[in-house]
Amino acid sequence: MASEPAKRRYASLHRTAQAHRTRARIAEAARRLFTGQGWAATTVRAVADEAGVSVPTVYAAYGDKTGLIRAVADAADLSAGVDRLVAELEAAEGDPVGQLAAMAAYDRRLYERAGEVILLLREAGRTEPELATAYEEGRRRGDATRAQVFAAWPDGTLRADLDIPSAIDIYAALCTIDVYTTLTAERGWPPGRIEEWWGAALVRELLAAPPR
Repeated sequence: MASEPAKRRYASLHRTAQAHRTRARIAEAARRLFTGQGWAATTVRAVADEAGVSVPTVYAAYGDKTGLIRAVADAADLSAGVDRLVAELEAAEGDPVGQLAAMAAYDRRLYERAGEVILLLREAGRTEPELATAYEEGRRRGDATRAQVFAAWPDGTLRADLDIPSAIDIYAALCTIDVYTTLTAERGWPPGRIEEWWGAALVRELLAAPPR
């Protein structure tokens, strides 16, 4: 008799794990279709067929198409390693050059692994207000991280002609999906070279003086 509660508990865990696997399968199917054939051409039924589940299952997991693309966008953030970025920023505390390198590395990973999703979200946001909001939220999260890092630096770390908002603007102008796409797709740069260039350019553009 004592084993019955344990069996019920583990059965519940199995159901939870199955639900997570189903959600992940749906999100991956949505990503393939959204990036392969575009936002407008992708239907919830097509995602369900691609994932091998029913249409009601898709709605139960994510709601409508907007919910699906939000899930894909969230997965993109996770794929770039937000936890890794935080650990690297903490490890480089007191080293602005190292922290800039960590942020550039995160952007490289994000664009390398999920650039197509970011472009899709931006494009779909032109006709879907909720997706435009999701895209802007992602940009604001990035700005907030940079503001927090820059604000922790001692006075005189940034160039004398820069305040924190201006430094954030310069960072945003350099480390963009468009710059990444131009250099990889049109100029043949490997991602590692872009990361190194970003790191060096950020030091030149933001810091008062290079390290000795």
